[in-house]
Order: sequence, then C-alpha cells, then structure tokens
Amino acid sequence: MTKQRNNSINIRSVAQLAGVSISTVSRVINSPESVSEELRERVRKAIEQLGYRPNQIARSLRTGSTKVVGFIIPDITNPAFLLMVKGAEDYLKRKGYMFIVCGTDHNIEEETKLLKTLLSQSVEGIIVTCSGGRNSSFAKVIQNSGVKMVFMDRRYEDIDLPYVGVDNTAGVEKITDFLVKTGHRSFAYLSGERNTSSAKERLRGFMKSMKKHGVEDYQVLYGRFTFESGYELTKKLKKIPDAVVGGNDLVALGAIEALNEMGYHVPDDVSVVGFDDMFYSKYSKPALTTVRQPIYEMGYMAGKVLWQLLSGKNIKKRVTILQTDIVVRETVKERNAPNRGFTEKVEVVL
Repeated sequence: MTKQRNNSINIRSVAQLAGVSISTVSRVINSPESVSEELRERVRKAIEQLGYRPNQIARSLRTGSTKVVGFIIPDITNPAFLLMVKGAEDYLKRKGYMFIVCGTDHNIEEETKLLKTLLSQSVEGIIVTCSGGRNSSFAKVIQNSGVKMVFMDRRYEDIDLPYVGVDNTAGVEKITDFLVKTGHRSFAYLSGERNTSSAKERLRGFMKSMKKHGVEDYQVLYGRFTFESGYELTKKLKKIPDAVVGGNDLVALGAIEALNEMGYHVPDDVSVVGFDDMFYSKYSKPALTTVRQPIYEMGYMAGKVLWQLLSGKNIKKRVTILQTDIVVRETVKERNAPNRGFTEKVEVVL
C-alpha cells in the first residue's frame, strides 16, 4: 500500500481514515492499553497508510508527558543486560512508552554523564544497572532531578530507590555446594568488577560455601564480567584447581578457552561453572553447567515497577528478589567417581 506524503496529514486525517474519533487516535498513541485490540489495529493501519508521525515535542507540551524511558546499562554487548532491557521494554511498550538505551562501558563517570543526557531529553523514568560500587556524583544528580528511577540487577546500596534483582548469594552458594558434594576439593573463583553489588553478592555465596565445608584451598581473582576477563584470569591462576567458578557465563566460557589452550580438558581435568544461563551456554562445547537466573523476568518486573512509579501507584515492595536454579550440563565431572554420571546428563535443573 502506497503511503501518502503530505504536510497537511495530522491526527484528524488518521481519525477520518480509521473511522474513529480524534480522542481514540490519541489514546492509541499515548495509552494503547486503554483501547481494544481491534481499534488499535485500525488506527495502526491508518497511521501506516498515511505515513503519519506524531509531533513528539508538541505532544509533550500538550500532555506534559514525553512517554520516553531511558535505560543505563554497563555493557551493551553483554546479552544478559540486553535481555533485561527486552523484558522491561515488553512491559512498557504496552503502556505506550518509547526507549533510549545507553551503555557506560563500566565507567562511572560515563554513567553520570549519560544520566544528565537522559534528563536533558526529558525522559519520564530511568532503569539503571550500575557500573560500580559507589558513585557520589550520580547520587547527587538523582537527588536533584526528581525523575522516577528503578535499579535493575545491580544497585548502589546507599541510594534508596526501588530495586529488582536475584538472590546472587544463594545461587553461587548452591552451585559451589554442588561442586563440593561432587568431590571437588580445590577451587578458583573468577569475579567480575570488585565493587559492584552483584559481584559482591556472588562472591559472598562462594565464601559461604567454602566456610561451610571447611575448604581452605581456593583462589579469588577479580576482573570484569567478560569472556576476555575469564580467559586472562585463568592464565593468572597460581595453580589449576579441581573447579573454576565463573562470576557469570562469559567469564566461565573464557576460562574454558584458556584451560583448553593450556592443555587441560573440561570436565575431565577441571570442572567449570558459570552464572546466568544465557542462550549460548547450553550450546557451548561442552555445554555449560551454570546458575540460571530469570533474566528476562527481572527486566519485565523492573519495567512494571517503573510504570507503577510513573502512574503514581504505591509500591508494595521496594526490593524484589527473584530466585535461581542450578542447571547441570556437561562441564562438571564428579571427582574420584568417574562412573556416577554427572557428565552423562544433558540437562538437569536442581
């Protein structure tokens, strides 16, 4: 169907073509959830046919609402963060919001700069996954902005804002317990950024398991939540342990690559586990045993909480913590019991 191109096209033109009122077109654009699916489709087709583009500036002046939400995440190349954004987007899109996604590259100065940029664009709300352990300038900008904001996955513990995350500590504790119970006696923990809340929580889980089982033969190395960091940290190990616990799946996969280059076989010589259960983890060779966190659901819930704030609703729970599972695949082998078959199971969720 050929689109009309005419400067005189406006919201009235759309209403006439769709056979609805101007107010209905406005609701479809600004609050689509308040209009039936049949009417939304009629208006959408009319907008498409006419090539109508609402004037965002004029609309925001008229309604006092830009219907734009910002995301600040540490790394736009990390699939976990993008899946969180997708979850939040899927919720907020139904409420008529548009999105601006910004990546900080784990730089707290860039984080503050991007926050100021989003505020200058008159975003109505922001979902933030923090880049560091503390950011006083970020806190000051928030305090003076009045913008609605939710922390997702990571948070600044000294900033009192709603937060949606997972039980990182319990997840790592459970998978480390599993390694101990399958005969592993020496360990290396490859952490992400030392001061981020998620890294501290996951390390806490590892240390709890070490203390619980009286294990003293372990190493802890700090890096970043990247494949390259897992690779580099593995090359720096003082000795090769029975098991390597990666701070996330990317770190674990980097560790496997390094171990292979060093002549070690996973899981025959060394077991390796991760955290996230990203889509690629089950397809790695060997398939990665990991902690499964509800990544998409975390984003979806963060989107819901932000919408509640934007709508002036009461937030019953300012902190929402989702639970994790262990997914056993092929990168763990029971030590001193080669025939008991953990590596024979394609996937087991514990």
